[in-house]
Amino acid sequence: MSEATDDAAYAAGAAHGGADGLSPAARGLCDAMAAGFPAPGDAAALRAAAVPGPPGPEVASVRDAVAGGVPVRVYDPAPGATDRPLVVYLHGGGWVMCGLDTHDATCRRLAAASGAVLVSADYRLAPEHPWPAALDDALSVLLWARAAATALGCDPRRVVVAGDSSGGNLAAVTALRAPELVAGQLLVYPPLDAAMDSGSVAAYGRGYFHTAAHMAWYWDQYGGDPAHPHVSPLRAPDPQLSALPRTLVLLADCDLLRDEGLAYARRLARAGVDCEVRLYPGVFHGFLGLPLPAGRAALAGAAAWLAATPRGRQP
Repeated sequence: MSEATDDAAYAAGAAHGGADGLSPAARGLCDAMAAGFPAPGDAAALRAAAVPGPPGPEVASVRDAVAGGVPVRVYDPAPGATDRPLVVYLHGGGWVMCGLDTHDATCRRLAAASGAVLVSADYRLAPEHPWPAALDDALSVLLWARAAATALGCDPRRVVVAGDSSGGNLAAVTALRAPELVAGQLLVYPPLDAAMDSGSVAAYGRGYFHTAAHMAWYWDQYGGDPAHPHVSPLRAPDPQLSALPRTLVLLADCDLLRDEGLAYARRLARAGVDCEVRLYPGVFHGFLGLPLPAGRAALAGAAAWLAATPRGRQP
């Protein structure tokens, strides 16, 4: 496990976290976000609260398309370039909310900083479309991206699945379903076990914006058998894990999902997977897209990791 501290301000701030584990800046953001966020139980209210933040950087080409029947947004920072990585990005939101617009700024930042073409998937949402609808959409977009890679100026052997929160779950399961199609997986604070029985759930399930009550409700809306590895990838058998590609797991220390991410990374490492964990102190779930030094450091590190994606299996 490694801890990224390439932002000097982040490193300094992490050394002065509050008594509850959060830095003062993170605690202020956490409280402000929680104050305006609905309780679990009303999908419409949650969706209304999930609004886009400040815009991201300019990207040379941004266009909407349809990939295998799924709406997508394609970000190309350098049209005409070749042999680049291609990232299939799956947004977070508890499988219930968010979409292309809420994650537009994050996708722009990742594409601009990595030089990769990024395909953001607008998969179907629960509860209207429970498991495995979102998962099937994710696989459809991956298959489309792999087939279109050369036309997009990318190497089909350098395709990565990525996602934050529930999108991280979808990315992890998509890699389990089709490990031969991906050269890497980027998992950002993903929910990986519907049992929700880790120590971090008890420690950070209240008071850190993303609550255990919300997470349990999201799991209920999503559906599926909690014991199935395509719902809870932490329960996948070792032979499946050993086939997985190069992996980067980004985690917030003050997050109820932290221990699931750590446990999954340990299992991947024991299975022989090239897996790196970057655990960020002083921050909470969702920090990647927030105006915090840790968020900037995590995003820059993730972009560098994506840019360095090696060639995987033959198409």
